[in-house]
Amino acid sequence: MRVAIIGAGAAGLSSARHAIANGHECDVLELAPQLGGTWVYTDEVGTDRYGYPIYSAMYQGLRTNLPKEVMGYPDFPIPEQEKSYLTQAEILNFLNLYADNFNLRPHIKFNHHVMDVRPVECNKWLITSINKPTKEEIKDVYDAVMICNGHYNEPTTPDLPGQELFRGRQNHSHQYRSPESYMGQRVLVIGAGPSGLDLALHISAVASYVVLSHHLKEQIEYPSNVIQKPDVRRIRGGEEIEFVDGSCCRFDSILYCTGYKYSFPFLHESCGITVSENHIEPLYKHMIYTDRPTMCFIGIPFNVCAFQMFDLQARYFIKGLGGRLLPSSDMMRVHMENDMQARWARGYTKRQAHLMGPDQKAYYDDLASDADLETIPNVIVKLRDESVKKLYNNLLYFRENRYKILDENNFVQVH
Repeated sequence: MRVAIIGAGAAGLSSARHAIANGHECDVLELAPQLGGTWVYTDEVGTDRYGYPIYSAMYQGLRTNLPKEVMGYPDFPIPEQEKSYLTQAEILNFLNLYADNFNLRPHIKFNHHVMDVRPVECNKWLITSINKPTKEEIKDVYDAVMICNGHYNEPTTPDLPGQELFRGRQNHSHQYRSPESYMGQRVLVIGAGPSGLDLALHISAVASYVVLSHHLKEQIEYPSNVIQKPDVRRIRGGEEIEFVDGSCCRFDSILYCTGYKYSFPFLHESCGITVSENHIEPLYKHMIYTDRPTMCFIGIPFNVCAFQMFDLQARYFIKGLGGRLLPSSDMMRVHMENDMQARWARGYTKRQAHLMGPDQKAYYDDLASDADLETIPNVIVKLRDESVKKLYNNLLYFRENRYKILDENNFVQVH
């Protein structure tokens, strides 16, 4: 079969590796001039020299918030070294090593912007892309499509009362590259996901003070010039911001670390995929389009062992292309609806429709059992969960920890 893969990041590379290994012809359509997806750093923000979007969310000094022991692929771990928490450049080097090991580079069409994906007769897919340097429009037909364009493309910014009154700078973390522009400023960081926690720490090294606004139950250990406040109630004027506890502070800049929307601007409406509050429908097992199961989305679930999950999902989908794995479209929809009803009953919101977290091991095991594949070992999930706890409990020093995996169930902290 001819398989199109949209994106040459960690998910796209794994998808290409398994498509090729199973005898499929494969084109990887990549917007950037190099592979690596979100792990590519650039000083540029907004648009590139061709006028197309820049999707990189990397910033200077970024180190991973998960140890390398859980970030490799099942059949291609990150090479052993002294530290567990790597830099952005080291992860990018690893992805290049992976691509070269499996000879993926010849299958990647760099600088190709996918404009339109739509179903056509005979259960095939018409993909229109633009070669950015030459401006050539290319139309090609594929038997299957694997969408691997990542989570970090379209930033989400909250609407705050009085937002238009603020005279200072307002940016999303997507645009952040280095702390220097915040030198001596009073900075409000909104959001305490991994990026909010990390950027508050980065900026505190140069800012007059940083206020981190969040609704975590616990307080995070920070330097003395980082103050933690609850959610923002409103912006009262050019500099003053009021929090829900009634306190007020003055600021020069606001940095929104408030996440991203799932975005697939290239999907034509005839595809039938909808996204509402980050709930993508209709997807079987959070990945396969129920109505046309030759389309899948690799990497939608979050709070997961990402590279490992990409690999498992890709293996599952490629096996499904053989035609004997998947149930009928009607049965896939029933499965999806039952799964979502169980999630709503556990208190998940629409924005958490694809959240795994405590459900991730059951999800991996379900995929593996269904398709007779190797699952993700317990030790990977256990180490991921342990490192997430350390992130919140010991933000200043958790990246100095080093781990060693002993077997499929056990690991030790060696430093």
